[in-house]
Amino acid sequence: MSRWDDWVAGATHAIVAAGQWRAPRTFDPTAADAEGLVTFASNDYLGLTHHPAVQRAAHEAIDRWGTGAGAARLIVGSRPVHDELETELAAWKGTESAVLFTTGFVANLGVLGTFAGPDTLVCSDEFNHASLIDGRRLAGAPLAVYRHCDAAHVDEILRGTGTERAIVVTESAFSMDGDVAPVDKLAEVCAQHGALLVVDEAHAVLGPTLAADALRGVDVLRVGTLSKTLGALGGFVAGPTRYTDLLVNRARAYIFTTASTPADTAAALAALRVLRSPEGEALRARLRANVDRLRPGHPSPIIPFVCGEEARALAAAAELLERGYLVTAIRPPTVPPGTSRLRVALSAVHTAEQIDGLAAALSTLFPACFPDRP
Repeated sequence: MSRWDDWVAGATHAIVAAGQWRAPRTFDPTAADAEGLVTFASNDYLGLTHHPAVQRAAHEAIDRWGTGAGAARLIVGSRPVHDELETELAAWKGTESAVLFTTGFVANLGVLGTFAGPDTLVCSDEFNHASLIDGRRLAGAPLAVYRHCDAAHVDEILRGTGTERAIVVTESAFSMDGDVAPVDKLAEVCAQHGALLVVDEAHAVLGPTLAADALRGVDVLRVGTLSKTLGALGGFVAGPTRYTDLLVNRARAYIFTTASTPADTAAALAALRVLRSPEGEALRARLRANVDRLRPGHPSPIIPFVCGEEARALAAAAELLERGYLVTAIRPPTVPPGTSRLRVALSAVHTAEQIDGLAAALSTLFPACFPDRP
């Protein structure tokens, strides 16, 4: 074996020995529906992936502009639909402007790669998404990890630092725990210390809402995806025009990659228009009701059932699959060691009967989570 073969074998063995080896699951939703399998693993929270207006917009964009943009936005890859979507995203978020990226992951790399650096302290929630962690690493910025959702700890860190510039980074709704950040309190701390607040709103379909009053006097950038609530593909950053203009001119993740496809962009634009309509309000209300049916009052459609060890999470997922429910087992390094879990993701398109069936199956695996069930 070559030197590289030895290295690959060793790296592979380490992952397998830790019980963390993975492979993609080939999944055809149409076949699953035919087999009666119900998925609770998708982030398509409002079911817009299959909305007729969203699908029609994607088809029309292909007919008009083809399947790809062909180049980066700053060369010849920018299409009118990119500009339209950026304008409507800014209106949705209540900001001066927005700039598109090819994915939400890339958007976070672009933000932190642009605004952070060796002279900038990044204060990051201990449960932040990998894209925020990697963006800080890419920037080479010093790091201070603060306790989960603890604004007082952020204040303590910023009072004790001599760094001229600081960025506070958080998800608004956390992707693996389903809880929400105290964004208003974080904004207060940032205002006191002149720190930039970066909020990743990828999973914030049910909130928390960033009220304009709470953000007054705060420098803030709002990062989002087009692939979850909007059921398409892509990412964006919304904020003051001078900030988004700097991203266009400095973010390598924007400058050196081909623009989002016309179909994805048009689909996201159509989905955003649905979201901002009375139909969108009804879909969010249905999602809220579905969450309350499984876990009353929970703030997001992400509901974790912590198992502990990887083997238990995998066994629980396998048992649910046998009962007709696809729920993903989440293991390290996605979550900390000893906190492997089932991650239930609810959608507006789930029926009451499907949720009740899942609850019955889960109650046998996690009886403590369902104290009212016999």
